[in-house]
Amino acid sequence: MTGRHPIDRVRNIGIMAHIDAGKTTTTERILFYTGITYKMGEVDEGTAVMDWMAQEQERGITITSAATTCYWENHRINIIDTPGHVDFTAEVERSLRVLDGAIIILCGVGGVEPQSETVWRQADRYSVPRIVYINKMDRIGVDPERAVEQVRTRFSANPLIIQMPLGREENFRGVIDLVRMKEVDWGDDILGTHFEVRDISIENKDEAQQKRNEMLEQLSDTDDQLMEKYLEGAEISPEEIKAAIRKGTVTLRFVPVLLGASFKNKGVHPLLDAVKDYLPSPLDVPPIKGHHPRTLDIETRKASDDEPFSALVFKITNDPYVGTLSFFRVYSGKVKMGSWVHNATKGEEERIVRILEMHSNKRKDIQEVHAGDIAALGSMKNFSTGDTLCLRSRPIILEAIKFPEPVISAHIEPRSKVEHAKLAEALSKLTREDPTFQVKQDPMTGQTLVYGMGELHLEVLMDRMQREYGVSANLGKPQVAYKETITASGEGEGRYIKQTGGRGQYGHCKIVVEPLKRGLDFEFVDKTRAGAIPKEFIRSVERGVKEAMEMGVLAGYPVTDVKTTLIDGSYHEVDSSSIAYKIAGSLAFKDAAKKAKPVLLEPLMSLEVVSPDVYLGDIVGDIKSRRGKIEEMEMRGGSRVIKAAVPLEEMFGYATNLRTLTQGRGVFSMEFFRYNPTSEVIMKEIIARVEGRMPAHR
Repeated sequence: MTGRHPIDRVRNIGIMAHIDAGKTTTTERILFYTGITYKMGEVDEGTAVMDWMAQEQERGITITSAATTCYWENHRINIIDTPGHVDFTAEVERSLRVLDGAIIILCGVGGVEPQSETVWRQADRYSVPRIVYINKMDRIGVDPERAVEQVRTRFSANPLIIQMPLGREENFRGVIDLVRMKEVDWGDDILGTHFEVRDISIENKDEAQQKRNEMLEQLSDTDDQLMEKYLEGAEISPEEIKAAIRKGTVTLRFVPVLLGASFKNKGVHPLLDAVKDYLPSPLDVPPIKGHHPRTLDIETRKASDDEPFSALVFKITNDPYVGTLSFFRVYSGKVKMGSWVHNATKGEEERIVRILEMHSNKRKDIQEVHAGDIAALGSMKNFSTGDTLCLRSRPIILEAIKFPEPVISAHIEPRSKVEHAKLAEALSKLTREDPTFQVKQDPMTGQTLVYGMGELHLEVLMDRMQREYGVSANLGKPQVAYKETITASGEGEGRYIKQTGGRGQYGHCKIVVEPLKRGLDFEFVDKTRAGAIPKEFIRSVERGVKEAMEMGVLAGYPVTDVKTTLIDGSYHEVDSSSIAYKIAGSLAFKDAAKKAKPVLLEPLMSLEVVSPDVYLGDIVGDIKSRRGKIEEMEMRGGSRVIKAAVPLEEMFGYATNLRTLTQGRGVFSMEFFRYNPTSEVIMKEIIARVEGRMPAHR
């Protein structure tokens, strides 16, 4: 069923999880039962619909967040399937920004894994209401009670159990629905389309009643009317319970917990019902806020077709048939094919030539989109991730998506000279698609440098360049992306004065630099007295400072977290020019930075190792030898979990090392934590290496 849906019947949801929790399999089942696909795809067989990229099918992991639209019981559900691997964290970040609700999938055996915690924290940051789906209930060793306890302790969340398992491990047949007090039994139906809903059997009745009372007690805390009825012992209808669960879920008071075995096609129908019943519509979330591009006044837009049009571009992909696809979320108003939209971020206008409703990598042309919709625009030339689209007459800039900084770099070059232009074009397209992938020139050698979130990230991008753009490139050994900063204040002066026969060049400024809090990057303040430097040249000084920050004074790494104050300068009536002040600004910054006790910053990673207890001593010793700091150790289901903070420089090749130490029984996950100052010894070593006195790796 298609056509315009009332906005209260629209659900924009993400499906998020740790690798191997069964995220893509669950999505595949949802698409099958909602009629989007006629055949179920399997991740294991490489036929999953949502994982349509060649690399995704080969590796069995989700790399891009694929958007798809499906319909369930007169509701339109826009699903974004997000990756679980930490190298593709940008995909999760951009998806959460445009979602109203999420399904967090946990493995019934593994429970809460490190990446589940990362995803949960990201969802917390965007205040996304969510439901938890404990998958793989048919597996040996499944322990949903432990998973629920981990939701409570490790997520600091309030789980609301609304289902009980009907059997477990190989005897898992379905669920007991505590809201309707019914058993939902799939029996031996392989396709999962036929199931029986019946009254709860005698052997399960007492436990179900007890669990239902616990659920009602928890709900009473959030709903006064329900509490009154519960205390009086009055009958509470399923509709009243659903309304209370919805209210608590939307306000983030608790997370409903459901059970299933997606691979065996059991539990997906109740999950779809829970999306419809408990996750918010665009009307349930607060109106979107932004600012006016010129006045900078705060503007709000309600989720309504009657409001002025506003939308956010959250993803760009290159499609072999349509060209560039720009995925966008409409927050307010509506827009038709053929109309003009204003890109407030870039101050440009473009005409809409194609609007597409996406079904994973398939698509359907539609004529217009409304508030709350997620769709794609075809062939838009200058859109980038994070751009705000609106009406020229009612401009607004919505808060852009913040992406983490890339932490490793590598030199890249084409395998043949003729491919230089093709490589540049492919890199340009990939950077538009992926904000955590950056391309720069190495200031020392002039070679092209690519930056990414990890070795797998760069590997996948190289693979895509070969497959999608036909470009073969050589990638150098990945190196750590260091940065520089200052630890004290420093004053610097820059003069650029060239007197020749004709008109000369004159630029002169004095600046003070001081450290900023980590993560604030850059701030520029003008405190010159009136007339010291003409107003039109102030921005030129700032541009010169920014340019100098691209190559620091210690080892040529980018400088970050610096406040620069322009305090004085002078000018020449005839010879002063923008270029002269830009050069003067650059010289002044270098002069000031040298006096401000510069230091090197290195990326510190959060490491979590899970291994049998017997290897604990060896693992801890190895982490300490890598300059790591042990932060926490705990037992989890018979295994030892070690959490540590370790410099990325020391972590290349760690997977092989851990396998050797633990005879292949240890696993680890690692994600970026923060940039940290290096010690004096390490700093001297890195500077010496950069100056060519040492080999590339210690």
